[in-house]
Amino acid sequence: MSPFSWDPARHSVGVEHMDVIHQEFLELARRLEDCPSSLFAERLQALVVHTEGHFAAEEREMRETGCPSLAEHAAEHARLLADLRRFQQAVAKGRPAMARAFVEDGLAEWFANHLATMDSALATHLRGG
Repeated sequence: MSPFSWDPARHSVGVEHMDVIHQEFLELARRLEDCPSSLFAERLQALVVHTEGHFAAEEREMRETGCPSLAEHAAEHARLLADLRRFQQAVAKGRPAMARAFVEDGLAEWFANHLATMDSALATHLRGG
């Protein structure tokens, strides 16, 4: 099973719109696994575009609801987006090895940790907890 396969027991934070966007993120990440080189840049771009929108929406919701962890959460988003953009630049220059390694070894771990800490805390905040 792919580390990007949706598992409600592991991935659901109990806020439907967050769970939907996380399922979309995982699907886009799964499409990068073992994809042909000819499709890698395009699929990475799709993940980056989705992630930019995902993070912007999450941060907007955090601002609107007065979430106390906004600064830390947004900084973590910015770090991942900066990494993804660096990988895009390398892929565009014909150097996909680091990007592929990150998809294989780093992205799933980043997502699991982010979900278990920051997104779970946000979900609790949104549920009024």
